[in-house]
Order: sequence, then structure tokens, then C-alpha cells
Amino acid sequence: MGYESDTDALQADGFEDALMGLGTQCNNDVLIYDYEKCVKVLMDRDGMNYEDAVEFMDFNVCGAWVGKNTPIFYRGKLE
Repeated sequence: MGYESDTDALQADGFEDALMGLGTQCNNDVLIYDYEKCVKVLMDRDGMNYEDAVEFMDFNVCGAWVGKNTPIFYRGKLE
């Protein structure tokens, strides 16, 4: 599922299958991705094991600030 929009929301390249939808943060449009699905993409696409995929996600993807429209990575419901 790709996202076509007239917003300034930034896409996380290569994680189209993990896209959940559009959200708003501080009046800025942001795309929301499913964290675990992103990890699965890294495992399937790049041949990483789970631990390496999580480390890559945390440092290189979730840890990257690319401006006010940086995507959000949803980790699940708080208990």
C-alpha cells in the first residue's frame, strides 16, 4: 500500500507494506508505520535476523529525525 497525498508527510522508503495511515503531530501530517511489520520487511527483504532487524530499526529508522514530518512507528497498544 503506497500513500499518495497532497501533504508534506515524509515516507519511509521501502516500508510501504507496513504503512498504517496518516496522523497529525503538532499540526503536521505524519505517516504512521507498524514497527513490527517494518522489522519483518528487513528480515524478509534484507535477510536480517530478528535482533539485527530491531537494532537497525531502532538506530537507523526510528532514530532518524528528518524534520517536522518525520514518520511515526507504532509499536502497539499500551497495556
